[in-house]
Amino acid sequence: MQEQPEPAFAPGLTAQVELTVTDADTAQAVGSGDVPVLGTPRVLALAEAATVAATATGMPPGSTTVGTRVELEHLAPTVVGRTVRAQALLATVDGRRLSFEVTVSDGDQTVARGRVDRIMVDRQRFVERAGRVS
Repeated sequence: MQEQPEPAFAPGLTAQVELTVTDADTAQAVGSGDVPVLGTPRVLALAEAATVAATATGMPPGSTTVGTRVELEHLAPTVVGRTVRAQALLATVDGRRLSFEVTVSDGDQTVARGRVDRIMVDRQRFVERAGRVS
């Protein structure tokens, strides 16, 4: 009987990242609307950055994670100059699949919440395969 390797990550792992909103982060600037508030694509990018940060230090050599699924509710606007914080919590691990609960907040207010799923892959093999797709 062959022993299964220990999983690289366990539920409960967390990380957070922050962003001070600039004009370049607004819906107007990123093309997702015409209002000068934090754009949903930037909220999503911040949430994903938190999931990447959560796995950064424990990633096996030669591996990385890639996003596979996102559910995100953008609940409240954030104006230029405010600092938002995204927090990712690793909720479940199923082999190479990692599922994170994410929240983005502006002080005590929840700006967005959702789920980001990622899968662990061999970095080199993933990049090579991506280069062959036409």
